[in-house]
Amino acid sequence: MPGGDFPVDGYEREVERLGAKHAYLDAALARRLIRLYGTCAAELLGDAKKTEDLGRQFGAGLSEREVTWLREKEFAATADDVLWRRTKLGLRLDAKQADELAAWLAA
Repeated sequence: MPGGDFPVDGYEREVERLGAKHAYLDAALARRLIRLYGTCAAELLGDAKKTEDLGRQFGAGLSEREVTWLREKEFAATADDVLWRRTKLGLRLDAKQADELAAWLAA
């Protein structure tokens, strides 16, 4: 799988590596990104130096940059694709946040 090119016992090391390169990330977000994208998380974050570089925040750590990545790399087209099929963040976003994501995706 893309991003899975590290040993099974290397998860913590990858989280630390991502956190060192992107010090603005909180630990929970770094863990989520490594869990979902593995080593591709660094590519997803690109040259971001601060949270604001990730664009709009939809809630629960879901950023415009991540949604754009999901559209381009994983062909997510709808809010359901992003929130339920790719990230499971539908469990954390409220209805208003989900509607805002859907509107952004439709624009």
